[in-house]
Amino acid sequence: MGSQRYSLSPLMVFTSLYSHWNLIRLLTGREIASRYRGSLLGVLWSLAHPIMMLVVYAFVFRVVFKASWSHGGEGNSEFVMTLFTGLIVCAVFNECVNRAPTLILNHVSYVKKIVFPLEILPWVSLGEAFLNMGVSITVLLVFHISSHLPLHWTATMLPLLVIPLALYALGVSWFLASVGVFVRDVGHATTIVTNLMLFLAPVFYPLSSLPDAYRPCMYLNPLTFVVEQSRNVLIMGRMPSWHWVVIYFLCSAVVAWLGLAWFQRTRKGFADVL
Repeated sequence: MGSQRYSLSPLMVFTSLYSHWNLIRLLTGREIASRYRGSLLGVLWSLAHPIMMLVVYAFVFRVVFKASWSHGGEGNSEFVMTLFTGLIVCAVFNECVNRAPTLILNHVSYVKKIVFPLEILPWVSLGEAFLNMGVSITVLLVFHISSHLPLHWTATMLPLLVIPLALYALGVSWFLASVGVFVRDVGHATTIVTNLMLFLAPVFYPLSSLPDAYRPCMYLNPLTFVVEQSRNVLIMGRMPSWHWVVIYFLCSAVVAWLGLAWFQRTRKGFADVL
C-alpha cells in the first residue's frame, strides 16, 4: 500500500466524484443517519436549526442592534432574507472546513484495515453541507412566500455561485484533512479562522457601510463575493457578474487541485502516525 502511486491530475478533482459517486452517496446518507440517531426529533433537527438561527439572528441584529441594509429593503422581512442568505452560504464553507481536520482521525480503520479512497471523505462532508443548505433554502423560500415578497427567476442562478465556493471548500478541506493527521492542534485554529471569516464577510452588515478604501480588501475573503452575488440573485433579482464568476471558478478549481495534490502526496504517511 505504501508504494501505491496516486494521481495528481487536475481532473482528479472531478473524477474522484464521478468514479465513487455511489459510495459517496452511501456514506453521506450513513453520516446523516448517525448524526440524528437516538434523538427524539431525528432529522427534524436539520429543519429546526435553521429556523432557530433565523429567529435569533433576526432579533439580535434587527431589534437589538437596529441594523439595516441600504438596498431598499428596510422592512423586517427583507432584512431577515438578506441576513439569512449570507448565513446559508457561509454555513456550507464553514461546515466543510471545520470538519476537515478530523476527517481522517475519525476514520482510522479506512487507513489501516482496508484499501479505501480517502480522497472522497471531503466530498461526503460537502454532501452533508449541501443537504443542510437545501433544508435552509426551503425554510428561506417558505418565509419569502409567506412574507409576500417577489420571487425572482434569477434565484435559479444560485447553484452557479455555490459550485465555485464548494470547490474552494474542497481544496481547503483536502489540505486540512492531511495536516490534521500530523498536527492535531489545527482543528482548534480552523474554528477560529472560519469564525473570523464569517464576521469579516458582509453577512451581518452591508459592504457599502465600510469606507471605500477597505472594500477591495474584503474580497480577499472568499466568502464575500459569493455572499454579495447570492443576495443579488435571490433578493434583488439581478444577474451575477459573470466575468467575476468565471474568475472565481478558475481560482477555486486551482485551490481544489492544489489541496487534492497535497492530500495525495502526503497520504502515504497517514498510517505511520495513526
